[in-house]
Amino acid sequence: MSVDVSTEDLEYAAGSREANHPSSPVAYFGADEPLRLDAGRDLSPFQIAYNTYGTLNADKSNAILVCHALTGDHYVASQSPVTGKPGWWNSIIGEGKPIDTSKYFVICSNVIGGCMGSTGPASIDPATGEPYGLDLPVITIPDMVRAQAMLVKRLGIDTLFAVIGGSMGGMQVLQWTVSYPDKVFAALPIATGARHSSQNIAFHAVGRQAVIADPDWHGGRYYAVGKRPHKGLAVARMAAHVTYLSETALHRKFGRNLQDRETLGFGFDADFQIESYLRHQGMTFVDRFDANSYLYMTRSMDYFDIAADYGGSLAEAFRDATTRFCLVSFSSDWLFPTGENRAVVHALNAAAASVSFVEIETDRGHDAFLLHEPEFFAAIDGFISSAARARGL
Repeated sequence: MSVDVSTEDLEYAAGSREANHPSSPVAYFGADEPLRLDAGRDLSPFQIAYNTYGTLNADKSNAILVCHALTGDHYVASQSPVTGKPGWWNSIIGEGKPIDTSKYFVICSNVIGGCMGSTGPASIDPATGEPYGLDLPVITIPDMVRAQAMLVKRLGIDTLFAVIGGSMGGMQVLQWTVSYPDKVFAALPIATGARHSSQNIAFHAVGRQAVIADPDWHGGRYYAVGKRPHKGLAVARMAAHVTYLSETALHRKFGRNLQDRETLGFGFDADFQIESYLRHQGMTFVDRFDANSYLYMTRSMDYFDIAADYGGSLAEAFRDATTRFCLVSFSSDWLFPTGENRAVVHALNAAAASVSFVEIETDRGHDAFLLHEPEFFAAIDGFISSAARARGL
């Protein structure tokens, strides 16, 4: 008897396999190497899935760590085994590109709490033999960075030439320079901030509630009953995706154009192209991302506040910084507006750090750091090249 299996089911099954048996290399840390979490617990054992590109030089001075955003992964410059799509930053990483893999050794890992091979809620809890679900402690940005530092050490690298990332990845970059100020020569935090704003926390709260309200969520234990809260996760993605764009870009691309019809339908199907586009974004997202990981990743961003541990002083947080910084913002980004990036620049200036800043004029919103923006590419290329000369690479 033959059984029909949908493409969606196949993609989800592939995603489920990646959570515990990733296609990429894995660094495994046993009971003797626990990850100390901000939640007051140790995560042990745990694993980190990662990819590398290029060749580490003899003195191990050319390593660049790339930190991914909320729904990203470690397939930064190689094909995803789940979607089959090219790496999400192929535009800037590769031979002859701003981050030139013929010169630099690039590392990108899936963050702890993710769903693409690093220990997360879909991973098997060795104590029970079942997926962690919500039994996994809440993960913070500093937790992610501690895990990355353990991976970098495992790879035999003492000091990173550069750390780069956008959005949640930019938060990780900033945390690296605070937690390990003597281990990062150059830092490129992009479209980010030193803490999550109340507005951004609000958007995340809506998304999480959409997931939790889905009857197939089952209190986070949907794995055991063979269900997926795909409707709630799709709605969460739709709401979040709006924040990644700008009104100007949305109007230019969609306006009030109707979807596959000449007149209004006078119902609640997708009359407008923008409605159809967002539904597509939601449904394709659920094929590659775990709903519980979405809860954990958004919460990690909500909790992020570098100055909180330094009496509320961001300048004090960067007091020991010896890193060269270049911050990049985008003029139409209302999720992490230029003002939030400038606040980090001002704090770095107050801490007498070496810092440069560029605002890229574009109407493409927050997602511009993932798109083809020649001025952005030039800024990265110029900063990396200058830092490389300073380090003698």
